[in-house]
Amino acid sequence: MATSTNGKILATGGYNSSGYLNSTKLYDSSTELWTTTGSMSTTRCYLVATILSNGKVLVAGGYGISGVSNIAELYDPSAGLWTTTGSINTARYVHTGTVLTNGNVLIAGGYGSIGYLTGSQEYDSSTRIWTATGNMTTARYLHGASMLSSGVILVAGGAVVSGYTNTAKLYTS
Repeated sequence: MATSTNGKILATGGYNSSGYLNSTKLYDSSTELWTTTGSMSTTRCYLVATILSNGKVLVAGGYGISGVSNIAELYDPSAGLWTTTGSINTARYVHTGTVLTNGNVLIAGGYGSIGYLTGSQEYDSSTRIWTATGNMTTARYLHGASMLSSGVILVAGGAVVSGYTNTAKLYTS
């Protein structure tokens, strides 16, 4: 889920008794109503949704009928449409997405076809290109990531090979 710049909450993808989903709905808290909008091109769950500075929502990765996904899509709330954008370099799910001070998006960790991931990738919102960037020393998924007031990203906790961790790492772009 992501809260868009117009105050509506975007819910997309997921899984139910019918299987993996690509449907998208918007919730308007002022009317307490859900409306259906455009669907993603790919059915998946465990994706990450991040709101860009231009108001569009970037969805990356996830898990679907074909397994771990490297597909990234942009949702344009003014048109209600999805478009595919550059694919992430390493397919992953249960990862984090954080907008950086330069407007790019950092995705970190997660779980991929090779298991727990240490790597991170940066999405350039102007060129729509993904670039591999720093690795964490501890592979993790189901973790949290937040931008600190200094512009540094704090990645903390999560599941690791041996169970769970309370360690944290800092990322500077």
